[in-house]
Amino acid sequence: MGLLDKLSVWLGRGKAEVTVLVLGLDNSGKSTLLNALRAPEQRVAHTTPTVAQQQEHFQSGGVSFSAWDVSGAPRHRALWERHYRRAHAVIFVVDSADHLRLVVAREEMELLLAHPDMFGRRVPLLIFANKSDAAHALAPMQVAAALCLERITDKPWHICASCALSGAGIADGVTWLARQLRDGLVPTQHT
Repeated sequence: MGLLDKLSVWLGRGKAEVTVLVLGLDNSGKSTLLNALRAPEQRVAHTTPTVAQQQEHFQSGGVSFSAWDVSGAPRHRALWERHYRRAHAVIFVVDSADHLRLVVAREEMELLLAHPDMFGRRVPLLIFANKSDAAHALAPMQVAAALCLERITDKPWHICASCALSGAGIADGVTWLARQLRDGLVPTQHT
C-alpha cells in the first residue's frame, strides 16, 4: 500500500482490506458470531459447527474484513497455524459460561501467541467473552484473569462481553478492532 492509499484509508475514502482469524474452542460461538455480522437478509436461522474452516466477509468502520472461521475441535486446531502469517488480527471467542474449559482456551491462546508467525507482531487481539447471557457466565474481567491477558505485552488486546445469538456486544468489539486496524494503517491485501 502506497502513501496515498494509506492516507486515503486514514481519511476514510478507501477501505482497508484485512484478514482476521476467528478462533476459539469448539462450541464457543464463532460461527454464530460471524452469522450475527452478516447483513440481516444473509443471516441463517441455525448455524452448524464449522468443519475445518470457512471464510466470511463483513465490513465495519471503514475496514473490509475477510474472516477465517477455523474449527475449534481438538483434531482441527492444528489448522490454525496455517493462517497466522497472513493474519492482520485475531478474534478469539471464549464461552464465558464454560468454566472448566477456560484453562484449555488459555493454553490454546498461549500456543497461538507464542507461535513464530505471531510472536512479537502487532496483531490486534479481540476476545469475546461469549454467552454472557448464560446464568453462570463470568464477567469479562474474570475471563481476562482466567486467560492471563495481562501477560500479553506485544500486541493490543480488548475483551468484551457478547451474546452471539442476540448480537449483544459484537458491534462494540468489532468497532474497537476496526479502529486498531485503521489506526495501524494495515496494508491492503490483494487477492
